[in-house]
Amino acid sequence: MSSVLLQSVDLLSRERGVDPQIIYAAIEDAILVAARKYFKTGEELKSSLNRETGVIEVFAVKKVVETVINPLREISLEDARKIADSAVIDSEVRFPKPTDVLGRIAAQTAKQVIFQKVREAERENVYSEYSGRIGEMVNCLVKRTEGPDLIMDLGKTEGRLPRREQSRLESFQIGERLRAIIVQVDKSAKGPQVILSRSDAALVSKLFEMEVPEIYDGTVIVRSVAREAGERTKIAVFSKDRDVDCVGACVGMKGMRVQSIIRELRGEKIDIIEYNEDPNVFAANALSPAKINRVAILDSASKHMEVIVDDTQLSLAIGKKGQNVRLGSKLLGWRIDIKSEEEKRQEVESQMEQLVAQKTPIQELQGVGEKTIEKLVEHGISTIERLGEMTPEELEEIQGIGPKMVEKIRLAVNNYYAQFDESSESSQEVVAATQPSIDVAIVSAPAENEPTAQTEDEEPKEK
Repeated sequence: MSSVLLQSVDLLSRERGVDPQIIYAAIEDAILVAARKYFKTGEELKSSLNRETGVIEVFAVKKVVETVINPLREISLEDARKIADSAVIDSEVRFPKPTDVLGRIAAQTAKQVIFQKVREAERENVYSEYSGRIGEMVNCLVKRTEGPDLIMDLGKTEGRLPRREQSRLESFQIGERLRAIIVQVDKSAKGPQVILSRSDAALVSKLFEMEVPEIYDGTVIVRSVAREAGERTKIAVFSKDRDVDCVGACVGMKGMRVQSIIRELRGEKIDIIEYNEDPNVFAANALSPAKINRVAILDSASKHMEVIVDDTQLSLAIGKKGQNVRLGSKLLGWRIDIKSEEEKRQEVESQMEQLVAQKTPIQELQGVGEKTIEKLVEHGISTIERLGEMTPEELEEIQGIGPKMVEKIRLAVNNYYAQFDESSESSQEVVAATQPSIDVAIVSAPAENEPTAQTEDEEPKEK
C-alpha cells in the first residue's frame, strides 16, 4: 500500500508538473483534516508521511508544562517522563492515533483536499512561468469557446482570448492554430490565468521581427506601432545601416514579407513608415499617403503640432472617420491639428482683423518710459495702434520727444507687433499687407539742424 502511494505521488507529480514535496504536504494536510473530522476532539493533531516507506501517521500532541490547565493539550513533566525520558518543559509529547478507522468519508475528504492543493500548486507554477513572459508572442490552438471568449491550448496550460482582445473582423474555428500576445497573467482568475490578445500592437511588431531578418538582428529597429485591429496599422522603422533600406527590408521582394504578415492578420492594411528624429519630417511621413505642405510645432512641451495641407489633400490626410490622423498621432505621440490652406488663410485673416480692430492701451507698451507715455497721452495718443500710425515728424512735434526717443518708440512698437507673428510663419505676409507699416511711418530721419527737445528718457546728445 505504501509503495503504491509513493508511485501515485510520483506519477501525479510528473503529469501535473508539480513538485512531489508539495503533494506530500497536501497528503499530510488532507489526512489531518480527515482525522479532525473523525475524532472530533479538542486535542492538537498532527500528521506525518514517511517519504521513504509511505507510512502515514497521526499524532495527538501535548505540550510539557509545570502546571496543567488544559489536559487535552498539556501534560505535566512527571507524566511526560513516563512516556519519554528525554521530556523537558516546553517540549512536546506525541500520542499515536489510529488511521485505519478513518473510513471512506475521510478518504473522500482527503482526496478533495489533495486535489485542491495540487490545483493551487499548478496555478502557482503557471503564474511563475508566464508572468515573466508578458509581451511575448506564442503559438496556440483554439480549444473551445466560453461565450464570446476563446480558450486556447498553450501546451502546459490554457489561455483565454477575450472578445475585447480579438480583431472584430476575425473568426476562428475549433482546432485552428494562430499566434497571440501574452498581455496579462491573472493570479486570481477562476479559469485560465493567461490572457492573450490578437489586437495588441505588439503582435504586429513581433510578426515583423519574425519575418524580417534585419529586424531580428538589430539592423532595422521598430520605433513605434499604432494599430486599430482589423482595419489599419502604421509601423515606424529606422535603419542603423545607411546601406539598408528599412522600408524595403520590411516590404520584402515583391512584397512577400509584408504580405505574409497581412495574411496572418486576416487582411489588415499595414503602412510602413520611415522614422525620423525631426518631428516635422516624421509627421509628414506618418500622415502618408497624404501630401503635407508644412508642419508647425505649436507647443513642444505638450507635443502639439499643426499640419497644413492642400484643400484636395484634406480628406485624405484625415482619413476615413479620422483614422489616418488618429493613427499618425499615436505613431508620433503628438497631438496633431490638420488644416487646409483655405482654413489657415481664413484663420490668419480673422486674427489680423481682430488685431487691427483691437485697441491696446499705450500703457502696455514695453520699452518706453512712464514720463514719455504721459506726454503721449496728454497729446491724445492713448493706444499703441494710434501711435503706430504716426510719422516721426508728428512725434517730434510733441514737446520733449527727439530723434533718439522716436527710434526707441519705433523699436517698442515693432516688438509689440512682432509677438503676433511668432505663431505662424505663413501669417507674416498677411501682417505686412494689412498692418500699418510702423517702419515706414517713423524711421524717417528728421530735417537737418531742426531743434529737438531732450527728455529724461534720452541719452545726452553729442556735441
